[in-house]
Amino acid sequence: MPLLHLWQEHFGFISDEAVLSIAEKLGLQPINILELVTFYPMFRQKSPGKTHIRICRTLSCAMAGSFELMKNLCATLGIQRPPDGEGTHNPISVSSDGNCSVEFVECLASCHTAPVCMVGEQLYENVDVNSVANLLRNQTSNIKHQTSPHPLEHRLIYKNFGRSDWTTDIDCYLRDGGYEQLKQALRISRSEIVDKVKNSGLRGRGGAGFSCGLKWSFIKPDEKRPVYLICNADESEPGTFKDRYIIHEDPHQLLEGILISCYALNARTAYIYVRGEFPEGAKILERAIEEARAHNFLGKNILGSGFDVEVYIHRGAGAYICGEETGLIESLEGKRGYPRIKPPYFPAVLGLYMCPTIVNNVETLCHIKHIIAMGGAEYARLGRPNNTGTRIVCVSGDVQRPGYFEIEVGAVTMGQLIYEMAGGLRAGRKLKAVIPGGSSAKVLRADDRFKLKQRQPNGSTIEREISIDEIPMDFDSLTAAGSMAGSGGVIVLDDSRDMVWVLNNINEFYAHESCGQCTPCREGSLWMKKITDRMLRGGGVVEDPDTLKTIGDNIAGRTICAFGEACAWPTQSFIQKFPEEFASRAQKPVPPPLPPEYTPEELVEEESIPTLPMAHDPGWEKAGAKGTI
Repeated sequence: MPLLHLWQEHFGFISDEAVLSIAEKLGLQPINILELVTFYPMFRQKSPGKTHIRICRTLSCAMAGSFELMKNLCATLGIQRPPDGEGTHNPISVSSDGNCSVEFVECLASCHTAPVCMVGEQLYENVDVNSVANLLRNQTSNIKHQTSPHPLEHRLIYKNFGRSDWTTDIDCYLRDGGYEQLKQALRISRSEIVDKVKNSGLRGRGGAGFSCGLKWSFIKPDEKRPVYLICNADESEPGTFKDRYIIHEDPHQLLEGILISCYALNARTAYIYVRGEFPEGAKILERAIEEARAHNFLGKNILGSGFDVEVYIHRGAGAYICGEETGLIESLEGKRGYPRIKPPYFPAVLGLYMCPTIVNNVETLCHIKHIIAMGGAEYARLGRPNNTGTRIVCVSGDVQRPGYFEIEVGAVTMGQLIYEMAGGLRAGRKLKAVIPGGSSAKVLRADDRFKLKQRQPNGSTIEREISIDEIPMDFDSLTAAGSMAGSGGVIVLDDSRDMVWVLNNINEFYAHESCGQCTPCREGSLWMKKITDRMLRGGGVVEDPDTLKTIGDNIAGRTICAFGEACAWPTQSFIQKFPEEFASRAQKPVPPPLPPEYTPEELVEEESIPTLPMAHDPGWEKAGAKGTI
């Protein structure tokens, strides 16, 4: 993949010559290279225009006008796009003079500044859909990101964001006490570090919410094989954009967390698998690694401890499935991102190169530094029992102040997040629904009531009925409400939104991103997309809502990885929560069954149809004889 990126950056696309050349250089067959080119969406087999523009089409950007942006851009450039739907993926469209080309792409992880696009490798945010000329002249407005924290925030990971004196270089980081926790960790035993992480109660911030300390404990202390650590920086879940800003604003914090984790796990090699759509982020991390090496924080015998560790950057190429840890490992090994079957391929047992491997999310690894600084027990006092520490939530969609917020887990309710921190809904609008954990999370309806069990100060538990505004933003409460905290991507939908359109946009994402390995997911995700396509175009039949639910039911739990649930849950929940909207788009009667097929006798004379011989047929010697079917 690094060679493919290098070739495409130089020549603009991956030609047949490139496939043959790279295969020869690596001692592989051309098909080994071609299968990557055709799998990863960022690799192109045809030349784009001199200026290539990628427009995000996923939900938050679509709600902010990205389809209109594409339409206006094509009109300005004189580009004709195939009429397959306003938000569908078509081949790259090139202007007649070859100067510009456009394509729709999936989430670019800047949902709070929607609509966004990439011009070459430069990200443009809050693009004015009616002023595409400014975009073409690279004269977009200067976006100012959030600076001071909201009073309800508790910033650990984001504590340096917005500081006027803050830069991403190592000298600034060291002046602020950077790498002191690494020095502290090197003075204690590996088992003590693992125990601190266990005592902290830290749960993974990438989506699954699995105990970080428990995952680490799967690595045997006396492991003889090489141990690897992988930082999952493949932030691809629509609605999620927290990791991008950690990489861009505080890369050494991430690097220090990785180095402490490597020491605790006795991992001598770490990889940061960063999204292909984060080219600037990859450069920032490369610089941070070289700065850390110059100060002996990585490399040989770091800080005189006798411990050697290397950290490498590996760029993905646009496949959402590589956010799944075993799909990521396959991609890192230079293959298609096909998830592995668990068991036996649990990464901690059989991971990268069939060696023990720990895969942690960017935010998760940053917390390791703060756990060492505070101690596990002190860290666990933040948040709520079983939902400890802080976590970053990302709010996008129909709110006045979309953005990222770092909160104590469970200390803020959904209502506080939407109405106080994110500024509430637009004037005159009412809340209709919330997707609380990225696009794969089940949607919650605004007027629903939820029964949650809450622990009292005396240790007893009571069940209380609450509204959506009262749901605490923690893992367990959102699960009890019928959804999940997921990756922390909160997408807010007001009463102007058509739920069939919203689901169709989500279905398009999952149909495009399915790796294709499992039949229920490969076929089912496309069927769900096609059915919601039909409903939007006025062709929905009365059975469509039931058919959609049946398809979703037959995907979830029947695939190798959790992508099956990710693509099924939106359909299952939208159909359940908004049945009236889907029924109104499914009014046509079901077409009658096709007439019976013609029999062979009606097509040809019986004598003219030869009977094929069968090896087990005693009369096979008479193979030339005529017979009947």
